[in-house]
Amino acid sequence: MFKMLLSLTVKAKLKLDNATDAAKFQETSEQYRLACNHVSEYIFNNSFELSVLKIHKKLYRDLRQRFGLKSQLAISAIKTTVARYKTVQTQLRRKPMAYPTGRKDKRGKEIYLKVPRDLNWLWKPIRFKRPQADLVRNRDWSIVANGEKLSINTLQGRVKARFVLKTGFEQYLDGTWEFGGAKLIKSGPNWFLHIVVNKKFPELARTDMQHVVGLDRGIRQLVTAYDEQGKTTFFNGQAINRKRHHYKALRTSLQRHNTRNSKRRIRQIGNRENRWMTDLNHQLSKTLVAKYGPNTLFVLEDLVNVRFATEKTVKDKRYEKVSWAFYQLEQLLTYKAIQAGAAVITVSAAYTSQRCPHCSEIKKTNRKRQLHAYQCSTCGYQSNDDRVGAINIQYLGTQYVAGVKKPKLKKSANG
Repeated sequence: MFKMLLSLTVKAKLKLDNATDAAKFQETSEQYRLACNHVSEYIFNNSFELSVLKIHKKLYRDLRQRFGLKSQLAISAIKTTVARYKTVQTQLRRKPMAYPTGRKDKRGKEIYLKVPRDLNWLWKPIRFKRPQADLVRNRDWSIVANGEKLSINTLQGRVKARFVLKTGFEQYLDGTWEFGGAKLIKSGPNWFLHIVVNKKFPELARTDMQHVVGLDRGIRQLVTAYDEQGKTTFFNGQAINRKRHHYKALRTSLQRHNTRNSKRRIRQIGNRENRWMTDLNHQLSKTLVAKYGPNTLFVLEDLVNVRFATEKTVKDKRYEKVSWAFYQLEQLLTYKAIQAGAAVITVSAAYTSQRCPHCSEIKKTNRKRQLHAYQCSTCGYQSNDDRVGAINIQYLGTQYVAGVKKPKLKKSANG
């Protein structure tokens, strides 16, 4: 049986005994941040050199002498910066620049010229603005005092601090999870250590997938679920949209003042909304896993490079259309499903909102967006449009269970 390595982050709030320990954390994280910016400038000015070994040979001594970093912290600063550039590199590759050509295809759609993007599109080096420090297990941090304290390395020696975890996070310290690296950060007046924990879980085999659930994500209905028994569950998002509209109105009002205090309040509101969204996604993913249980295959649309057509949306509603954290929901559902003995896959989103579940006709005009309805022009089948999307996604999931590697809906040549 194959096993999957699941990596999660546990947030430990540090309880410091005195201001001296906090000052040590502040100095270490600030010097680490400056060191990362120094490495970033070197990468930017040297044709985006991303070899950790080559950068190590050039900057290791300089990092230790100029910023006072210890050996492992100097190495970690290089790795942290290279990792950030590689992340940006991947993001640029996934989103090439598109220029309108003025021509249209057979269906009347605008033809765009796509130009690949790489790191050379960056105008300036990547900046690390927030003080932080990436720590290596046992070298820079460890758990001591029978699991009651964390020992953290700083530029002025080790600091031993008590810590607290959120309710439910104690399970990750039960000895079955392996500890990895950690990140020392400050949030408000408090210091936190974000610890990576790893554990291998058995991968759910296709032959053990007893339930297939299609999940259609959207704005009006955050999630519409359809299972193999033909049951549909809607998770309505109207109340959530009203609250998000309230947050938007608050920001708009504050932006008119354009003062230092108003900008600070805007950041606070944004952070509050992000925490609220994350909590909702946690609750929703937890509910889905609890409802359908183990041996379930959750099937989602692959929303990479898919966006809502904002130019066809009333301006007042565009914020709600494009800014919900759908990918975060996918990530949370994935790790919760793995822990519960279930699995998550993504399938192509092509035609999932256009295909008739009854006669398989694919026609764009069958979906009535404004009415949130679907009506097939061939067989007369009618249903809610979000439900039709979930049915088609569930259908692709059944094809995957049957052995199709990359199930996809295809339009016939005469369709």
